[in-house]
Amino acid sequence: MRYEWVDEYLMKKTGVTRDLQKDWNWMRYQIGGKMFAAVCRDEKDHPYYITLKLEPLEGDFLRKQYEDIIPGYYMNKTHWNSVKADGKVLDELLKDLLDQSYRIVLGSLSKKKQREILETVSDRAKRRKE
Repeated sequence: MRYEWVDEYLMKKTGVTRDLQKDWNWMRYQIGGKMFAAVCRDEKDHPYYITLKLEPLEGDFLRKQYEDIIPGYYMNKTHWNSVKADGKVLDELLKDLLDQSYRIVLGSLSKKKQREILETVSDRAKRRKE
């Protein structure tokens, strides 16, 4: 996979958890129990797609601009997009898309859940400083 940094990048985000969805062999990244990204792997555990959520117009625009961005693999084609893991999408663009996906899904959570996630992290940071 060209984007070896993806796991570390996503796990640094506030409140992110990951799990392996064994039936599909996907490493899923979630916030508040909702997936915002996945690394889809083949039967040899080689990544072939990085799937993420975008606003429909943004996703449609990017699919027209980049041959390595396609409608979401095994996902709702309106909201989800997949980036070929060995593609030519620039790292900075992929980071921006992953950030957007994170914000979209975080923003879809209840205000209470958002506060819980964000406050838990700020509480930990305060304890480290003490």
